[in-house]
Amino acid sequence: MNMVEAKRRRVPRGLKQDGMALWSYGFRPFFLGGAVWAVAAMALWIAALIHGLPLGGGYGAPLWHAHEMVFGFAPAVLAGFLLTAIPNWTGSLPVSGGPLIGLAGLWAAGRLAMAGAALWGMGAAALVDAAFLPALWIIATREIVAGKKWNDLKVLAAVGAVTLGNLGFHVAVFWGGDPALWLRGAVAGYVALILIIGGRIIPSFTRNWLAQRGVQALPVPYRRFDMGVIGVSAAVLGLWALAPESGLLLPAALVAAALNVARLARWRGLACRAEPLLLVLHIAYAFVPLGFLAIAAAQAGAILPASALHVLTVGVIAPMMLAVMTRATRGHTGRALTASGWTTLSYLCLFAAAIARPLADLTGGMGLMEAAGGLWIAAFGIFVAEHAPMLARQRRKPHGEG
Repeated sequence: MNMVEAKRRRVPRGLKQDGMALWSYGFRPFFLGGAVWAVAAMALWIAALIHGLPLGGGYGAPLWHAHEMVFGFAPAVLAGFLLTAIPNWTGSLPVSGGPLIGLAGLWAAGRLAMAGAALWGMGAAALVDAAFLPALWIIATREIVAGKKWNDLKVLAAVGAVTLGNLGFHVAVFWGGDPALWLRGAVAGYVALILIIGGRIIPSFTRNWLAQRGVQALPVPYRRFDMGVIGVSAAVLGLWALAPESGLLLPAALVAAALNVARLARWRGLACRAEPLLLVLHIAYAFVPLGFLAIAAAQAGAILPASALHVLTVGVIAPMMLAVMTRATRGHTGRALTASGWTTLSYLCLFAAAIARPLADLTGGMGLMEAAGGLWIAAFGIFVAEHAPMLARQRRKPHGEG
């Protein structure tokens, strides 16, 4: 046995054939857990807004809410995606069974720790919460390096940005720093992942769907132009995270917005408007240039910085995650890759929330903020109601996965 094989055997992997189906593949517990927490955390936040429910102990309700959206809900979906996608990229078997239970338990412990920070203290809560993302990064790194998929190392850089963002958030709260800087850094990491991975899967899925229907005009494949767009966009996101008041940010963000509009136009999104499961990916990516425009507007003083942040979080990150969750769940459990009426309604609710939430910042209307929260709960509540049985049961025979 060589050294690489020895390292790869340290964490058991492979589709678990006995026990609960929930622990057979990474997307199952993490998509379900992430969606449940998206509903529960938002409900608690609305209760804090309306009734003054104390949340997060010394963190305070606003910072607890921000943390649990960026470092609680979103990492669960990220984990479900990576633990499912990386085996496909590397040709290795997925982590399942006991190791998967342990990783999911680590994430759940972080949610309980942060929710009960007033009971056991902020220090203990931070230590427990901070353990999950480094563990995920280590597992993803080990798989990509062992599989020699060097082109996917850029994915690890974005995951690392989220991991450092969480650590920095806690340090900033404890030592009087700026938690918003670390929140922006993590959001930039998520958007960078969407630029990289979305730029891979959106045109690919669209090409397959159009080709099956005999359409000749197909999306433009990944080229140097895409690499350039990703590079420019990542640089602008980094500038926004580190120096949101920089005079360079406004023109740079406008350039990034224009480049991403051009990139999206190459993917033939309108040609697949008959299938919401595919169209939603294009609409979610359309919020990327809108996010850059919002960053430029915030730098010019036309809108609040919080509005730009929420365009990216509620408009780009959450819809892209919901789109991937629904598609991957259906494909990997043997269902047809087509959206039901309920799935389409969940998309509509989330996009409505993506519009209402920045408007709430602009108008100061509490009603809009609560409405956005209600729409968010409806979107992920529909996902749980429709997809929980798929995630918890045994897989059907393959039915056009993609």
